[in-house]
Amino acid sequence: MNRAEPPTAPAVAPAVASAVAEPPATGAWRDGDPAGRRRFLALPGPLALEAGGVLPNARLAYETWGTPAPDGSNAVLVLHALTGDSHLAGPAGPGHPTAGWWDALVGPGRALDTDRWFVVAPNVLGGCQGSTGPASAAPDGRPWGGRFPFLTQRDQVAAETALADALGIGRWALVVGGSMGGMRALEWAVTHPRRVGALLVLATAAAASAEQIAHASAQLHAVRADPGWHGGDYHHLPPGAGPHRGLGLARRLAQLTYRSEPELAARFGRAPQPGEHPWRGGRFAVESYLDHHAAKLARRFDAGSYVVLNEAMNAHDLGRGRGGTAAALRRVTAPALVAAVDSDRLYPPAQQAELAALLPHADAPRTLASRYGHDGFLLETAQVAPLFTELLPPPR
Repeated sequence: MNRAEPPTAPAVAPAVASAVAEPPATGAWRDGDPAGRRRFLALPGPLALEAGGVLPNARLAYETWGTPAPDGSNAVLVLHALTGDSHLAGPAGPGHPTAGWWDALVGPGRALDTDRWFVVAPNVLGGCQGSTGPASAAPDGRPWGGRFPFLTQRDQVAAETALADALGIGRWALVVGGSMGGMRALEWAVTHPRRVGALLVLATAAAASAEQIAHASAQLHAVRADPGWHGGDYHHLPPGAGPHRGLGLARRLAQLTYRSEPELAARFGRAPQPGEHPWRGGRFAVESYLDHHAAKLARRFDAGSYVVLNEAMNAHDLGRGRGGTAAALRRVTAPALVAAVDSDRLYPPAQQAELAALLPHADAPRTLASRYGHDGFLLETAQVAPLFTELLPPPR
């Protein structure tokens, strides 16, 4: 999922100005860029990968809020979605092109009260905002590019386990994630049941469905068909020469799955983009909205990471090698909450109902009422906040 536009965003996105500078070959954070609030952990050794081989010299970027208890018992792990990053909370600024993606939930007195809880948000392995991914330097000093290995959610959780060890956290009070982050939260609870004190997953599933794989596959074809893709080896190219057109098309396709038809109808209908005439070759307002999101992503994300992370999401299957989904979920010992978005057409509520029914210590799934579709888990923070209260113990 994307960093969602807040409900207060203008009804019609601005047109993409033709006079702006060409997009960079990659929107990845690179060594030498401002670090912002990021911290970095070099993994202690080569990371053995589920599909075979190893990833050497890997690191994770992460951010923290609050103060850890001496025994690490107040730690909460928050895992981001597809195009998110470690900047869970805080303003945009040097090193952080956008404000925190769940800012309304993190801070003193908020659902994740940083006067009580030590909140940790890593950038996923394979991502592009400080953690090792295709835009990062390989051992030979050149970007990994198309040589970057195939990753699964289990590999990403293995890297996050090393981060927990380095921070002295033997057991998370809560692990939470939505969409792709929910996949990793579930992997945490299945792989390390004793290290997860409580589990909250939103708008996610136990395994990627055929339709979800198909949506992602179309986006991957769009990226790889761009002449600027060069087999994934484009990071050295000048602005305008990378695969930004393919990445932009992928984003347009994805955006249609992130939002609901009623929201698009209410926001845009058949309105033209101001000053343009669709019946004379101009754009409808909804086209401008998609153009806006395509251009925005190309300036803050990496096409190679988009491919790597989508492939990892397609491979998501808790039951692989574990005797099936039901057997895998029986390993979970933590109290759990599963939340669905009623208008979600990418991860429909039926998937969350199935997941909740298989978790040993989960009630019936909660439902977030939202017109925003899948992005509702990011936008409906007033409905998400009470879910934290249900799972985290009250103050002493």
